[in-house]
Formats: sequence, C-alpha cells, structure tokens
Amino acid sequence: MSAGAQGPDDAALDRILAEQIYTGESYKPFAEMTLAEVEARAEELRGAAGFGPTQKVASVAAVWKGLAEAMERGSAATVAELDRETLRSRADRLWVVPPGGSFL
Repeated sequence: MSAGAQGPDDAALDRILAEQIYTGESYKPFAEMTLAEVEARAEELRGAAGFGPTQKVASVAAVWKGLAEAMERGSAATVAELDRETLRSRADRLWVVPPGGSFL
C-alpha cells in the first residue's frame, strides 16, 4: 500500500474500503460498515487492549472510536458516506489492512 504524509493514495484507499470486515454476523466491505458496527468494533478492540503486545490495540481502538464520532458528526450511515479526507487521515491507523499487509 502506498501511503503519503496524508495517508493512502486514492487506489490504496479504494482497496481499504473494499476490504472484507467481519461484523459479528457476516463479512462485508469496510465501506458498508454502519455506525453501530464501527462503534461495536471500537468497543471490541478497547476490551482486547492490555499490556505487552496487546497494548497497541488501545490506540487502534481509539481510532475506531474517532471514526464512529466522525460518522456521527457527519450523519454518515455507513463508512462510505464519509468524505475521503476524513477516511484518508484515519485509514492506516484503523488496521483494516494490517501494517505490512498481514497479521501472519
């Protein structure tokens, strides 16, 4: 993924938006996640944060919470309804696509 100082370029952002995310019931593109699903992901990650290697999860959870807040402020029903600059500024830090492309 190519990323500049402001976040991923348009092609990389499109790939992130198309990435399949498990929402607790099924997989769907990140772009189609609802506010409730984004809030649930933030809470799930916050609950998983701890010490040692899992400490980083807290910062990822905070970015998901910020995404939910941006959706609420912008009255966005889905992630796709947010403006691209809002998404671009958070995309890499959400770990929709893990750093390096894989958790493995």
